[in-house]
Parts: sequence; structure tokens; C-alpha cells
Amino acid sequence: MQERVVIRTDRAGPRMPAAAKDAAYSVAQVESIARGQGEPGWLADRRREALRLYREMPMPAASDEAWRRTDLAGLRLDELDLNALGVPGRTKRPPADLLKPLLGKAHGGQVVFGDLDPAVTPLAPALAAQGVIFLPFAEAARTQGDQVQRYLGQVVIPAEGKFAALVAALGDVGAFAYVPKGVQAELPLHSVCWATPSGLRGWRLLVVVEEGAALTYVHENASPDGSEASLRAGVVELVLEKGSTLRFVEFQSWGANVWNITHERAQVHEGATLEWIFGGTGSRLTKTFATLDLIGAGATGRMSGFYFADGEQHLDHDTQQNHHAPHTTSDLLFKGALKGHSRSVWQGMIFVAHGAEKADGYQANRNLILSKNARADSLPGLEILADDVRCTHGATVGQLDEDEVFYLMTRGVPRPEAERVVVNGFFDTIMQRIPFEGVRRRLRSAVDAKMGASVRG
Repeated sequence: MQERVVIRTDRAGPRMPAAAKDAAYSVAQVESIARGQGEPGWLADRRREALRLYREMPMPAASDEAWRRTDLAGLRLDELDLNALGVPGRTKRPPADLLKPLLGKAHGGQVVFGDLDPAVTPLAPALAAQGVIFLPFAEAARTQGDQVQRYLGQVVIPAEGKFAALVAALGDVGAFAYVPKGVQAELPLHSVCWATPSGLRGWRLLVVVEEGAALTYVHENASPDGSEASLRAGVVELVLEKGSTLRFVEFQSWGANVWNITHERAQVHEGATLEWIFGGTGSRLTKTFATLDLIGAGATGRMSGFYFADGEQHLDHDTQQNHHAPHTTSDLLFKGALKGHSRSVWQGMIFVAHGAEKADGYQANRNLILSKNARADSLPGLEILADDVRCTHGATVGQLDEDEVFYLMTRGVPRPEAERVVVNGFFDTIMQRIPFEGVRRRLRSAVDAKMGASVRG
């Protein structure tokens, strides 16, 4: 018997106002980027086609299910500065703490991009000798055209959404990583997108791990705070060939006036394993579409996320776990904390296709509300079109456990510190999945900064 189950739990409230103001980008702007980057003709052609798609698609509106709880009305693309596009060197290097090696004293390889000339720390000799490639996106398109052309836009297609098309048309920075068949990359790769808090910047990552290979990759998005509104639109494409392994960690700490919209998708083939870890504490508004496609028998994907919002922040994570083959496994856990007047939205769906018997899918979202005006919407969902599967989900929204706080206070811990300890304990499950102590330390520092003095204010 085939079954289709769709479950939603939310308190969506009133409909949002009208959508954002669009912008009339031109073919000349696309061609200017292509010329400035010295791109091959095939990529320039793709940019023009993506621009056509962008123009044809309307801006997201409150009537769209995916955008019902996230208001883009304040985003005016027509007013954003386009001078940043194709013109690096507009800002200083990011803080040294962002650039530290992830393991030991040397990098496996690092690419820094954004509103600055790309900075590359060459691959460790052991990785280079094994044929690993790690380059800024524009350089990869010029020098590794066959590999880039084969995979680019095949995981996240430009037609996937208005902002996916925008990145395909105007995105001019990013990184490309490639691990050949059977190579076990023992040192991690690290990329950083660092951008000034103004204008429009489109960025993209393309990570390919061939059959039987293994890689750990860490990506960070960050910017200083600024008074001007800006848009950071991104696309992440992950390809895991048969029997490969990828651990992919990403963290965003954009400035307070950044609108952050990304389309991210992983394609996991037969017997491959993906560990995908998200973290987010920055931006004015974030909308992330994160999709896990298990397309080969025995494919496995685990998605772990944490977010912490305060003030007027709005963080929206839209996750999809797609089981397209039998004996596939997905496991998702997202945890969030909210202060002030902030709001989070998590929308999750497990989809099991016809013929994907023995699929095993799980999703959970846990939220900690730290002030009376914060709000968390949690919307788990199942859509099952196959027999003999196991799919479950759960969602909770709760407040700080006063018993835990009181216990610490009875042992002489001041209340603000007790609250901080409890919140850090709430996130610890996610933190322990992050493979590098330096990254965990930075994320814990971000949580501590969010906590401030007391969460009761």
C-alpha cells in the first residue's frame, strides 16, 4: 500500500506584505562580469540564460508556500550597489581568527574570496600530489573547465528559484574543490567569503568528491556590521560519487544589515555518506534552502544545524530530505535559541519516492525561547510514496529550564552565567558533531556574545 502523509505544525499568523522590489539587470552587466573574469564562452552563455530565467521569475511573495513566513518587502534590489560585481579589492582582509588553520599549524588548503582579491593558501604537498584541486571559482572555470562544466548547475539548477538564477547570472566569486577517485584527503579544506556590508554579492561553492574518496571541508561567510542594506546570495553544490565520504561544515556570521539567501543541495550516490553541519548567528534575514538528495542505494546523509537569533533577526531554514533509492538513510537535527523580538522558521520535509523501500528518515527541530517576544515556527513534514519505510519527526518549542538554572545558582553560579551554561548545554549535541576545536570555540564564542548579560531582559 502506498501512503502519502503531510504533517504541519505551525502558528503562521497573518499573511506577509507584498514582495521585494525587483531589479532590471542587463545582459551588458552579465557580459562585463564574464570579460572581467576571463571566463570561457560556455560559462558566459550560461550566465545569459540564467539572466533570462531570472527575468521571467517573479520575486517571492507571501502567497508562495516557501515564503509565507519570511517577509522580503524591505529588500529593494533596485537600490543595491552593483559596483562590487566583478571588482574585487574593495575591502581589507578578514580578521585573523577566521583564517587560522583548522588542524595543527598548516592549512590543507584555503581560499578566501568576496570583496577582495582572492587569496589562496596552496594545497598541502600531500594533497596536491594526489590530484586534489582547490581554487577560486573564476580560476577553476578557466583552468579546470571540463570538471567545472560537467558539474556546475547540475545539482542546483538556475530554475530552482529566483535567487538561484541570480547567482548563476551575476555570481562572480566562490571556490571549487575536487577530490579524485579513491583519494583520502586527510587534511581539511577551508574557504571564507568575506564581504563589505553593502551592495550585492553572489557567491558559489562547487565541491566534488569522486568514487571512494573522502574530504572534510569547512566554509565560513562573514562580514563586519554596517549601516547599509546588502544582499548576499549564494549557491552550494555538493556531489558525492559512489562510496565517497564528505564532511561539510558551514557557518554564517554576516553583519546585521545583510539579507542572506542561499540555495544549497547535496547529491549523494550509491553507498556515499554525507555529514552536513550548519551554523548561523548573523544577518538581518536569512532564507536557506538546504536539500539532501539520496539518489543511490545505501546513500546516507546526516544534517545538523544550530542557529541563535536576537534583536529583530529573522532566520528561516527550509530543509528537504529526498529518498530516491532503496536502503537510504537521512537524519536531521536542528536546534535554535531566540532572544529579543527575533523569529525563526524551520520547514522540513522528508520525501520518499516510489520504489525507495527500506528508506529510513528522521527529522527533529528543537527551539529554546529566551524572551517573551521571540517566536519559533516549526513545520515538520512527511511525504511517503513507498511501502516498508520508517520515517519519523519531532518538533519542540520551550523556554529555559528554570530547574537547571536554579540548580547551578544553588552552587554559587550567578544567574547570567547559569543561563549561559544551560544554553551552551542545549547546543552541545550539535557542537560535538563539529570536527575542529577551533571552529567549536568560535561558535561557542558567538553563542556567548548573543547571551549578553541576562536572557530575561
